[in-house]
Amino acid sequence: MTSSSTTPSTGQPGPGRRTVLAAGVGAGAAALTAGTLAATPAVATTGADATANGGAPRLGTGWQRYVQGPASRTVRPQRVLASAGDVSNPDALLKPGGARTVLRRPQPTPAPRWPQGTTAQASSTHAGNNGNDGQPRTYDAANAVDGDPDTFWNDDTLGAFPDTLTITLPEAQELSGITVISNSDGVPTDFTVDVWSNGGWQTAATVSDNDVIQRAVPFAAPVSTNQVRITVTAVQDTPRGAFTRINEVWPEPVEPVVAPSVTIDFGKVVVGYPRIRFTSASDNSPGVRLAFSETRQFLTDRSDFTRSDQAGGAGQGCDQFAVPAQGADWSDRKGFQSGDKVFADGLHGFRYLRITLDALASDAPAAQPWGTVEIDAVSLDFTAYLGTPATYRGWFLCSDDDLNRYWYGAAYTNELVTDTFRQDDVDPRNAWSASLEGKLVLHDGAKRDRDPYVGDLAVSAPTLYLTHDDAAAAARNVLADLAEHQRTDGWIPPASIASYTLALFDYPLWWVTCSWDYVLYTGDRTYAARYYPQLLKVLDVWYPSVTDDAGLLSKGLNNTGGYGDYAFLPRTGRITYYNVLYVQALKDAARLARLLGHEADADRWTARAATVKDAVNAHLWDDAAGAYLDSGTGPARHAQDGNALAVTAGIADADRAASALAHLDATTRRPYGNAFMDNDTLFDGASQRVYAFTSYPEIVARFEAGRADSALDQIRRTYGWMDTHDPGITNWEGIGPNGSLYEDAYTSMAHGWSTGVLPALTHHLLGARPTSPGYATWEVRPQPGDVSWAQGQLPTPHGPLCVAWENSERTFHLTVVVPHGTRGTIAVPGDGRHLTVRAGSRQVWDGRRGRDETVGIVDGRVTISELSPGTHDFTARQTG
Repeated sequence: MTSSSTTPSTGQPGPGRRTVLAAGVGAGAAALTAGTLAATPAVATTGADATANGGAPRLGTGWQRYVQGPASRTVRPQRVLASAGDVSNPDALLKPGGARTVLRRPQPTPAPRWPQGTTAQASSTHAGNNGNDGQPRTYDAANAVDGDPDTFWNDDTLGAFPDTLTITLPEAQELSGITVISNSDGVPTDFTVDVWSNGGWQTAATVSDNDVIQRAVPFAAPVSTNQVRITVTAVQDTPRGAFTRINEVWPEPVEPVVAPSVTIDFGKVVVGYPRIRFTSASDNSPGVRLAFSETRQFLTDRSDFTRSDQAGGAGQGCDQFAVPAQGADWSDRKGFQSGDKVFADGLHGFRYLRITLDALASDAPAAQPWGTVEIDAVSLDFTAYLGTPATYRGWFLCSDDDLNRYWYGAAYTNELVTDTFRQDDVDPRNAWSASLEGKLVLHDGAKRDRDPYVGDLAVSAPTLYLTHDDAAAAARNVLADLAEHQRTDGWIPPASIASYTLALFDYPLWWVTCSWDYVLYTGDRTYAARYYPQLLKVLDVWYPSVTDDAGLLSKGLNNTGGYGDYAFLPRTGRITYYNVLYVQALKDAARLARLLGHEADADRWTARAATVKDAVNAHLWDDAAGAYLDSGTGPARHAQDGNALAVTAGIADADRAASALAHLDATTRRPYGNAFMDNDTLFDGASQRVYAFTSYPEIVARFEAGRADSALDQIRRTYGWMDTHDPGITNWEGIGPNGSLYEDAYTSMAHGWSTGVLPALTHHLLGARPTSPGYATWEVRPQPGDVSWAQGQLPTPHGPLCVAWENSERTFHLTVVVPHGTRGTIAVPGDGRHLTVRAGSRQVWDGRRGRDETVGIVDGRVTISELSPGTHDFTARQTG
């Protein structure tokens, strides 16, 4: 199942794809100053601004047009997608203060009823429970003939068919047909209706591909019968499961009056509180139902996700409002409008909104499903970080238009999840925490789960640091809060969900690496010192408790067999991913220890990292495949997470890195990215699933292994697919077979952990990154691939670090603006033995030697170190 019929990006030139903004190298980059590259309001890239660098825009301009954030916190829809039923002036919703949109629906006639004494039996019946609203419910067959549309029959065979419902009348009655009223949690799509006639069952009607809640089923001719049997063979599969659910069966075919509705498109995923200005309504309290979705595929009368349903609430898959006769300026906030009637969920992350004049039967008489409603305008109160050109402290621009869109799409995705932690808006599964209330945090997704998970921060936090450093507190707040909820045995929770008890095996390691990242980008030594005791305890108490005699982490030890990981994968024993992440965490912890002067701790963790590295190479390398095994036990499979991190953590030498990446190329390449597993022995479909979260370290591994073209190819397939498929722009939580939403409607289409394209392009294509806390030292090591030019700015505590380069067949020009209080190194692309390098007008490398000890060959590249504050210009030319 694909999410759109749009043709995906293939990474090849074509209409609208890979647009080149400028090519080749002009006379040389213009001199840079820190001021010219500072974040500024949008500047038109025409005339001199557009051609200052041989076709590239003037440095510091041009990038602003890619920024995706709204211009203000009041966001309005961009277009009306459709309207149905009796709707006047639907387009007026887009133009407040002018004409009004009017929805009308006549009062329905009373529903036909079965005669007294009618009974119903079913093939199976689900056990009673507390239902969505926490109130006791039964699901007996009798509910389908009781005249109450709020009760329903629910079978007890999940995903298994046929299911039958048999209705028995006290005496024969002539029927011209029936009406089946289904539950919005999934309607029967295929069913037959039989009647008892002449001593046997006769088929009276067959229905297929049903997708409506009220389905009139007329018979070919009236029939006299005392029994009707409905046999269901297929239903819609929903998050509540593939069950047969029938609320009512009526003894006549009644065509529904189409509920008037308007469907609007906000143009991209947004997040916040929907707002509707009702100017008037009929005096019967007509109800309005709102259904939200990030994609058109899952846009129905139910929202693609609601927190109230997840928590067993009263939302029934949508938000409701009873419109008073005088109208109302209504903001969608969580709660009941009156007593326990008419519920709204509040904050939503969505692109599409359907507004319908309708009401739940259970909300009568507070809201009625008929009447007249007049609407002046619809908008959204945007709650997330408002990213505008003026707020960007870091930016990126290159000659490839697609890469620019992906970078700013990731930035916008991350802005959507950078939001205030509020009790009514977070995951309802015991995720609220007084210690986070009112603080800026990085949630994992815009619509769900809306809880700060530390694993997500491994990607979303660097994305934040490189764009909006004024919001770095969002990451610190999460890291500090989790540290303060450390368990007595040293384990650190992954998030506040389940009152900080969700048992994940890998996320305490991500807390370590994310803590180092935070200090690396911000230089916050106070944080490092404050939470150093937690660092000691998690690495020296908890992880040793799950380490086997080979020095490897082994899930299952210390009662951890039931622990999950980032994808709740059923992996136990020696898992490569856990152990290579352990090595990275130990190395990062050693860096933090040395920063604080704890040399003995640093030495101990460095030695342990070396031990684990050797054990991984000894026990988890698969010579036959030329890649690291996913697990030391069970069927042979090779995972993206373990192999990619083995490269980036320095566990794989150059030969093994090349071999592992080649294996992933050969076995996991898909049109929509690289799958996270090379076969389906872990679960069915694993080899077709793409996680951008685990793709990020693979992209980095390809850059670091000197394979820029292959890294860019993976970026273009992964992010090109998301960019060209609904909802566009934002980064998905996961991609399933054939490029589908991997968990259907539940999938988050704006997820912070999927934004790794942004740090990958900044740190590796542009090539700039910090090498010590607070950018006291940094490096610029561009990896151009097939990109002609790139420029960008990284925010540092000392001011902007600015980089621009242009690349032609024989010449590479690089300009770096160094902020005061920092020193750094540049490494020129290409084989240093066949290059000459000039700094301004002076030659500093002649192909064999440098002018002084700051110039030399490192890893084959001409490297110039100890660059001081100011502007530095370098030109490298091939000599052979």
